[in-house]
Amino acid sequence: MDLFSESSSNPTPYDTTNTAAAAAAVVTACPSPSSSSSATAAATPSRYENQKRRDWNTFCQYLRNHRPPLSLPMCSGAHVLEFLRYLDQFGKTKVHNQTCPFFGLPNPPAPCPCPLRQAWGSLDALIGRLRAAYEENGGRPESNPFGARAVRLYLREVRDFQAKARGVSYEKKRKRPKQKIANSNQDGAT
Repeated sequence: MDLFSESSSNPTPYDTTNTAAAAAAVVTACPSPSSSSSATAAATPSRYENQKRRDWNTFCQYLRNHRPPLSLPMCSGAHVLEFLRYLDQFGKTKVHNQTCPFFGLPNPPAPCPCPLRQAWGSLDALIGRLRAAYEENGGRPESNPFGARAVRLYLREVRDFQAKARGVSYEKKRKRPKQKIANSNQDGAT
C-alpha cells in the first residue's frame, strides 16, 4: 500500500485567506497556552513546553485558515490527519516510492526524485505534544482528536511504510531480564 501516492500539489484544503468570523470562532476555542495561569509564567518554560506551545499555535493557525472554518470543539481525527498531510510538504526525510529502484535500501547510492516527507518519529512526537496541549487548554481527554483511533492507525501505517522504504525496522526493543550479580567476596570471606 502506497500511503504517499496522492498528489502533493494540493495537499489539503488549507487556505491562507482569513475571515473575521472564522478567526473569532477559533480564537475563543484555541486560547493561548500562556493565558492558563500566572504562576507558570514566572518560571522559565522548558524546551518541551516551548515546542508544545509552538505546535499548539501552529495547529490553531491551521484551524483559523481552514476552509470551511473550524472551531476546536468541531475538530475530529480526520482534521488532524489533514493537518499531518499538510505538514508533509515541509518534511526533510526522503521516503522512496514503491516504484523507486532504491526502495528498501537504507543508504541509496544515487539521488532519486522521491518526495521529502515528515519522519515518523517527528509526527509521533508532534501528536504527543498536541495531545497534551489539547487537554491543558480545556479539552476533555475522551474527546481529544489527537488520540483518535484513525490518528494512531495513520501513525502506524506511516511507520511501517517508512521502515519498508528505508529498509529499516522499527521493532520495539525488548527489555532484558535483570541478571543477579553474585558477590563471591561476601559469601565466603569474613
